[in-house]
Amino acid sequence: MNDKISELQQKKNKALEGGGLKRIDSQHKKGKLTARERIHFLLDENTFEEVGMLVTHRATDFGLEHEVYLGDGVVTGYGKIDGRLVYIFSQDFTVFGGSLSETHAEKICKIMDLAMKNGAPLIGLNDSGGARIQEGVVSLGGYADIFYRNTLASGVVPQISAIMGPCAGGAVYSPAITDFIMMVEHTSYMFVTGPNVVKTVTHEEVSSEELGGAGTHASKSGVTHFTYATELDCLRGIRQLITYIPQNCEDDPLAFRYSASDELRPALNQIIPENPNQPYDMREVIEQIVDEGSFFEVHKAYAENILVGFSRIAGRSIGIVANQPAVLAGVLDIKSSGKAARFVRFCDSFNIPLLVLEDVPGFMPGTDQEWNGIINNGAKLLYAFCEATVPRVTVITRKAYGGAYDVMNSKHIGCDMNFAWPSAEIAVMGSKGAAEIIFKKEIAEAKDQEKMLQAKINEYTETFANPYKAAARGFIDEVIVPDQTRIKLIRAFDMLKNKVSYMPRKKHGNIPL
Repeated sequence: MNDKISELQQKKNKALEGGGLKRIDSQHKKGKLTARERIHFLLDENTFEEVGMLVTHRATDFGLEHEVYLGDGVVTGYGKIDGRLVYIFSQDFTVFGGSLSETHAEKICKIMDLAMKNGAPLIGLNDSGGARIQEGVVSLGGYADIFYRNTLASGVVPQISAIMGPCAGGAVYSPAITDFIMMVEHTSYMFVTGPNVVKTVTHEEVSSEELGGAGTHASKSGVTHFTYATELDCLRGIRQLITYIPQNCEDDPLAFRYSASDELRPALNQIIPENPNQPYDMREVIEQIVDEGSFFEVHKAYAENILVGFSRIAGRSIGIVANQPAVLAGVLDIKSSGKAARFVRFCDSFNIPLLVLEDVPGFMPGTDQEWNGIINNGAKLLYAFCEATVPRVTVITRKAYGGAYDVMNSKHIGCDMNFAWPSAEIAVMGSKGAAEIIFKKEIAEAKDQEKMLQAKINEYTETFANPYKAAARGFIDEVIVPDQTRIKLIRAFDMLKNKVSYMPRKKHGNIPL
């Protein structure tokens, strides 16, 4: 028996070596950790249980039968983060460049199946050169098997993808289906076709970093939700994200202990400028109403005219969607609508209540927006809110104009509690534009047209640019003093914690994609 135990240990030791010390050193020189080091730093100490350590590929073409590595380029298993179960796969670039083979894919699929059966988050650490070319269509089939499971798992368990190196070609579509993508600056990149192909087809000269680096996908494409300076920072980011989300679609987010104190926030009374066209930073509002230091922003560098992220109120996780008046006056456009819709749908999938902070002058005008589909994209956000059955609360801080008022979680589309500050302006459009249309004849006939215009602007403002018409109709549940906002939200979300809402029976809706 001792001989057999010794043989087993030798095999395990061989598996731990990955592609060998030389390739491990090369990985470190690039500023990258190995697949096993990443798992070590991500999971709670001594909780990782490996599955499939002794798996090898089955290929015999092109001399592959003479080059066999235990584990076949991916480390898979399960462990814990802050004591909570997670499933994980970590691609090993030191083995065939982390390329995906038939057995490599089978290992990942096995872990995905376990995650769904047992209701726990799935974390993928991607570092791969793509499909293993020597295996041909078998490796492509492996990708499709993974994509299929990503889709089945969507909305069942949270799926998080960290891009820790290259992720190119068909490989990009697995992370794209998952809920959140994280990237590391200067060492990770994603693209469907690389710089050489781009140059051949379009004659564009572009580097891997410019084409698909972390900065590009964080600010231009919106493909990635978070970027980090180092791999260790990225792994810490995953641990932080996990604290806000539940284990699965039938679970509730983890609630932190909270002791009530003085919940008044006098600083909120001073945030809204006297000039209705003067910007302010909505993050200042968020910081005042959530638990201290709890705001975890998502998609920070993309579509900055809207803010989305997780936070806590009285220890409970919430998702926040907020117009940002400091950028483009907080207007809704194509990118911000898609960004917010995706976040709303994630929160609704996983029982995370939604808070909307509204200061929106409308949708962005212009041919660029119209020709590129602002109608369909704005409808995505509308659809996402209409479909959401989690507790939903809105606070209108200032402007709520036109169709954007409806879209931003209004009472009419199922919001549970709507609050407004006295500074709220709820109307079809801004006072100046409305006055120019309604009183066009009177202004044109006036001796002093400027004076008449200003008088009509004032008249419209007094009549409509306030929260009281909406409150009189019951569209606003309460007009509140800003410093009481946190108290009202704590009580509202507590009241709504047992909310039950059923959608009409159907296979699924047809969101305007």
